[in-house]
Amino acid sequence: MKASAQIIGLPIISIADGAQIGTVKSLVINPDKGSIDFLTVEQDDVQLSLKAIPFKKVVGIGEFAVTVEQGHDVIDLSEIPIANQLVNKQIRIKNTKAITRKGQLLGEAREFFVDEESGDIVGIALQLEKGEAVLPASEVLTYGKDILIINDGANESLLDDPAELLKAESIEPTSVMAEEDVSAQMEAMAESVENVEALQSLREKQVALLAGKRLTKDIYDADGRLLFKAGTLLGEEDVRRAQEAGPSVIVDVSMNVEA
Repeated sequence: MKASAQIIGLPIISIADGAQIGTVKSLVINPDKGSIDFLTVEQDDVQLSLKAIPFKKVVGIGEFAVTVEQGHDVIDLSEIPIANQLVNKQIRIKNTKAITRKGQLLGEAREFFVDEESGDIVGIALQLEKGEAVLPASEVLTYGKDILIINDGANESLLDDPAELLKAESIEPTSVMAEEDVSAQMEAMAESVENVEALQSLREKQVALLAGKRLTKDIYDADGRLLFKAGTLLGEEDVRRAQEAGPSVIVDVSMNVEA
């Protein structure tokens, strides 16, 4: 677990080249997932556009540096529509007010903490009227540009120390990660298939089920690149393309087609 201040400003090192390719400029927050999806990159050379690294491309976040496999993992934000959308939302956490659903002010956010393996936001340090406390991210309902909307009883979940977040994380409701659970179940199902013929049969059933359906939202791959636009009428090749992109993508497709 890292505080955001421990990540911003770190050198970014390419493992393949053994060279620094920039520094972490900012953390791009996905308010729907409550996660850090991209790290924006500051480089010495003149930049005409903003560069970023998808969090999934990060190998590790240490005390000295952020590491990636190679320099090509730094990409132009113009190539990733979803990243541009997130940047333009300008979601921040620091210096936002934490307000309950019923409009009560709990405190003001001073820092937030990130799981360096997954990118999930796990907690927020609040300045209260008297003293400080840490709010588990599971109590946050909405990440807004200026305000955090939190559960009405969030004050009962406040912690004294950020280290306690690791314990709180282990007892979060599984319903929060429902889509990820479905993806995990699909992966487990695929792994349990005894032979290639059975796996192929499963894939063909997906094709038969989804071909001819129209998407109700944009679909992105694991790196945040747009695969299909909302309104796309899926053909067989489109479904197979989604299958090749991974279990989470085909799950996203199957959950967002017209009935």
